[in-house]
Amino acid sequence: MQTPDLKNMQVVVVGLGLTGKSCVKFLQEQGAKVIGMDRNPVEMPEDVKTFSGKFKQKPLLKADLVVLSPGIDPNLTEIQNAIEAGVEVIGDVELFARFNQIPVIAITGSNGKSTVTCLVNEMLNCAGFKAQMGGNIGTPVLDLLKSDAEYLVLELSSFQLERLQSLTPVCATILNVSEDHLDRHRTFSAYADAKKRIYHNAKYAIANRDDVKTWPHEYQPQYSFGLSNSPLGISWNDASREILVDGEAYVSEHQCALKGLHNVLNIQAAIGCVRPLGVGAEAITQAVGQFKGLAHRFELISEHNQVRWINDSKATNVGATIAALQSLKNRDSGKLVLIAGGDGKNADFTELQPVLLNDVDLLITLGKDGREIASLKPGSIEVKDLNEAVNFANSIVESGDIVLLSPACASLDMFDNYQHRGDVFRNTVLEVTQ
Repeated sequence: MQTPDLKNMQVVVVGLGLTGKSCVKFLQEQGAKVIGMDRNPVEMPEDVKTFSGKFKQKPLLKADLVVLSPGIDPNLTEIQNAIEAGVEVIGDVELFARFNQIPVIAITGSNGKSTVTCLVNEMLNCAGFKAQMGGNIGTPVLDLLKSDAEYLVLELSSFQLERLQSLTPVCATILNVSEDHLDRHRTFSAYADAKKRIYHNAKYAIANRDDVKTWPHEYQPQYSFGLSNSPLGISWNDASREILVDGEAYVSEHQCALKGLHNVLNIQAAIGCVRPLGVGAEAITQAVGQFKGLAHRFELISEHNQVRWINDSKATNVGATIAALQSLKNRDSGKLVLIAGGDGKNADFTELQPVLLNDVDLLITLGKDGREIASLKPGSIEVKDLNEAVNFANSIVESGDIVLLSPACASLDMFDNYQHRGDVFRNTVLEVTQ
């Protein structure tokens, strides 16, 4: 694909966080005349004219190209006016795709995408390939264009996918689709459709056969994974606790550092992404044995007095919390205490009710939508903050119990981000259990 010539083009970058700044840097290197816009004052190079506060309509209408950071809603009036005036509006991943020459493995899903991105990267490196990851995790995609990697492993959010056209992944996967970001996408179908754009132009589609919402529009998945039995693709033998590939035992649960059925699915998806690239069983087994997971994702932070405290702060939607609870369904004994709540982003919490009623012994809620979640289970406890939640849980737990922070909500009503929420939980737990 011939790369576009941006020299002397008037380009407006909207949103000047980490991604926006990477766009500005790249565009300037291409010789474009760049204008920046952000809601808040941002320090930028002197030769970049920058507007803060309300987005300015006139520069947007006069632009040759507008590049939106992922956090900027394309439905904003100022952006829609530019689109209607014929201005091309794209995101950073689309800009990246028009210049990229390195094979890409593209990964999305409502939950698990960071874990799978890291697993795929680990598997490729264990197989002797030079791989680098980025996108929604770590390095902005435009900063990867100068990489000497043989493969780029990209985690992509629905925000990054919704205006994507030119990416040509060698492998693409949607791990799962559950309600999330409805405050941005308005409808569940629009959110799901944004996710499915990842399959456009992909050589291999890797889909979750147990989740029809992950299946490509145009054709059946060329490879699938799931917990259901299948003679083809990647499946799970619950009796032997083994992952199967095309019906044959491939890797056993005890060889995997990551635990829980939700992580079985993550490992399966990663295997599906790397097998078409020639990665064999030895490298895969090495990778799953040494990758222990990411912070704030079903992370065991304390086992004081035989009470397990698990930090799953990254569970920012209902589907993630259901997956976490299902992973604890077959525990040997003990009560399960769930701490949930925060900003639900207009999600429907009723899907949570069956697992709350059947699998959770005590529900503690907090935050903006805590009361709505508490209403789903009789006897729930509402608290004012995470400190009170941890202290209350600590006062009633006994040996063999589990306390799980898995909020099913975003964190911004009470915290800077999900990492901040997880850190507060960890620090409070360590204080009360010392």
